[in-house]
Amino acid sequence: MKMAESSRLDQLYIAPGNAGTANFGINVNVNPTDLAAVYDFCKEHQISLVVPGNEDPLVAGITDYIEAAAATDGLQIVVAGPSAWCAQLEGSKDFSKAFMGRHNIPTARYQSFQLSQLDEAAAFLKTLEPPFVLKADGLAAGKGVIITPSFDEAMETLQVMTDGSKFGKAGEVVVIEEFLKGIELSVFGISDGKDWKILASAKDYKRIFDNDEGPNTGGMGAISPVPFADETFMQKVVDRIMKPTYAGLVAEGHPYKGFLFVGLMNVDGEPFVIEYNVRMGDPETEAIFPRLQTPMLDLLEAMATNSLSSVDVRLDNRTAATIFLVSGGYPGEIEKGKEIQLPALRGVDQWLFHAGTRQDGNRVVTNGGRVIAVTSLGDDIAAALQRSNELASQIHFEGKFNRTDIGLDLMRLS
Repeated sequence: MKMAESSRLDQLYIAPGNAGTANFGINVNVNPTDLAAVYDFCKEHQISLVVPGNEDPLVAGITDYIEAAAATDGLQIVVAGPSAWCAQLEGSKDFSKAFMGRHNIPTARYQSFQLSQLDEAAAFLKTLEPPFVLKADGLAAGKGVIITPSFDEAMETLQVMTDGSKFGKAGEVVVIEEFLKGIELSVFGISDGKDWKILASAKDYKRIFDNDEGPNTGGMGAISPVPFADETFMQKVVDRIMKPTYAGLVAEGHPYKGFLFVGLMNVDGEPFVIEYNVRMGDPETEAIFPRLQTPMLDLLEAMATNSLSSVDVRLDNRTAATIFLVSGGYPGEIEKGKEIQLPALRGVDQWLFHAGTRQDGNRVVTNGGRVIAVTSLGDDIAAALQRSNELASQIHFEGKFNRTDIGLDLMRLS
């Protein structure tokens, strides 16, 4: 959407795309993790800029592959995303925790374990106060974190994670860490490998039900900016986390290029890193990008071509509220193919972001667990939420479900 707004854009291709992206470019049947197929498509269609949207192609090494192949072929193709080495910050929880340790970045105490180390894991768990946090080391579509107050349940979960029954290979190594009590938020950075800047803050809501109950999901909604992320708090984030992260990557010989998501816990006013993502987070993206006033293509090109210092990051000062509408049964078993009735957007500064949708003839139907995100801007959280809730109520499909408490915790803190 934001890229399509640029007058400098000749053509936008989206792989594989959905019913919503078809309104802004051309959907193409290319698997983003098939690096050779992506590169061949770029050559055939004279693509100059590649923007990996999620973690899988980045961890697979799409940046290294395309830029090396383009150099060999004498083509000018750049990628707005980090190298495979840097992508380990998201691709391996154990790698990212070790990186934080090497560069004195505040995070929870942890140890990593495999199936053969259950006795050692039990001993470490006994040094922690419940609840216990278990994280699959590899990629698990945002669902690889288990939090339980029970030691016995933690050990049972560790067994089924490390033996591959839960999360497959992603869970064969498990990071166990102390529980940090506080309020979560995310801070996003942008970098061209030389310079970096803060983009924005946001708070997402991972649990399926109100009051943060039920299992984790890919994200049920988000608010941006975060009210308590004031100048004092953000200076701590910059000094203790962002600076040593970017400097640490340079010191280890791997300058970072692209978006960097830093998941934080605010513990009594002190920031601790929960995780890194090596791309824009979802659903935070749907709350942040509507606020972005800098042309998206300028920002992406600057990150890919070492010219970020020449671009000013400008954001709308209003609040964005995003609510995700999901399929019944999510994050468990769902049924696809339910027809979606969509309203015409009549309001200013409102957006519908398609996720799990596809075009079926003249119909738009569900094609995943998280179906559509609704985002509105407002003068404050309450105003933005009211607009998003009103728009969400006009969207209909069988089994539709959404949380009703997105942002209310932040309003209580204000």
